[in-house]
Amino acid sequence: MLDVFIDAGPATPVTPLSAGALSAWIETASPGHAAWAKAQGFKAKAGETLALPNAGPNAGPNAEGAIERILFGLGDESDPFVYGSLAGKLQPGDYVFDPTPEDASVALLGFALGTYAFNRYKSGSKDDAPKVRMVVPTGVDCQDVSRIVRGIFLGRDLINTPAADMGPAELEAAAEKLHHRFDARLSVITGDDLLRDNYPMVHAVGRASDRAPRLIDLTWGRNDAPKITLVGKGVCFDTGGLNLKPGNFMALMKKDMGGAAAALGLAQMIMERGLDVRLRVLIGAVENSVAGNAFRPSDILQSRKGLTVEIGNTDAEGRLVLGDALAEADTETPELLIDFATLTGAARVALGPELPPFFTKDDALAAELEDAATTAHDPVWRLPLWAPYDSWLDSKIADVNHISDGPFAGCITAALFLNRFVTETTSYVHFDIYGWNAKPRPGRPVGGDIQAVRALYHLLTKRYG
Repeated sequence: MLDVFIDAGPATPVTPLSAGALSAWIETASPGHAAWAKAQGFKAKAGETLALPNAGPNAGPNAEGAIERILFGLGDESDPFVYGSLAGKLQPGDYVFDPTPEDASVALLGFALGTYAFNRYKSGSKDDAPKVRMVVPTGVDCQDVSRIVRGIFLGRDLINTPAADMGPAELEAAAEKLHHRFDARLSVITGDDLLRDNYPMVHAVGRASDRAPRLIDLTWGRNDAPKITLVGKGVCFDTGGLNLKPGNFMALMKKDMGGAAAALGLAQMIMERGLDVRLRVLIGAVENSVAGNAFRPSDILQSRKGLTVEIGNTDAEGRLVLGDALAEADTETPELLIDFATLTGAARVALGPELPPFFTKDDALAAELEDAATTAHDPVWRLPLWAPYDSWLDSKIADVNHISDGPFAGCITAALFLNRFVTETTSYVHFDIYGWNAKPRPGRPVGGDIQAVRALYHLLTKRYG
């Protein structure tokens, strides 16, 4: 259980109130508390808090003494994670919901997500500082909430870490921690051994960096259990290569390994839950750098699948790394193959940073995923693998170009490119995620984040839990 949760004990009550329920509360509250709330102008706006003093015979707007209760505004209740703002507004101490929110699990999850802070580089920050802690409501599976939060925090930490401290070797180290913790199996192919073992596109993208590229391969679970494979884009920093990014576009490129972070975060949740699956995680970990041996526009790359790939732009490197990893994943024909990648700006133009698109040919899987996303309050949106656009990837001198020569439908053509490397697996889904919160929202501070993971965890626990 997370250290921000407690089972029981003395705690200050927190009363959640929607704006529409405020009038009814005032009618039933003590005269002192009702007068205090009116005097303070409390409107139950989303995230608004008000401390109520002890309601003795002289209580009122000027009453002094200990806090008896906290009012917490839910606004119009449109954001299920509004509880994420609580931790930042309460004094350190123990609290309990009174009454218990209707969806107590989501309230507890939101509260816990709001306790996240990335303090690795902050001098003077202490893990043992007094915390805001919440009593776990009766009937809530706190262990499951905790494992979801831990997986999300792992992903956030990986993305938020600057590239100087989160290169391919450090990403491997993160996988190694899971390997030791869960008695998983880990193999890593590094540097020129990628050519020997036929991962030529992973090697090509990462060879210009002095930090060797690698293919990270983690497996866990019974060999004869249903096979679930996660593939993550692990571009630890993306300069754009010889098609160099402008400085303002390069500023956030430490997050370009967000797909790998999502895969590792979800893998941790699965292993902690002990789902009866044979899990495999494949990550191409590289740094797309500039040097004399960098791959070039118009180069022809070999691929693990056997396809030759013409390079249209070296800043579209992620799909190359994914292509080799997906080709390997496809050889096992897993029951479910999922990839995560911070892949295209086109996806952000289409749906914005908070709604990641997914692509699949499996209609039943798409419907299952949409239901899981609704239940988990983890929004995703299906976009089409529009077959007529596949010809936009035609090359005159190779089997395929990895980008089209026009500005349209970039996230669709990227997904179509990836689908060329998955020919045997029936249930394959590609997520084009952003991996970053550009503005603060309750439970989702500015910085790295992993998207679609809670929806997938819900789907997998429903199937295999």
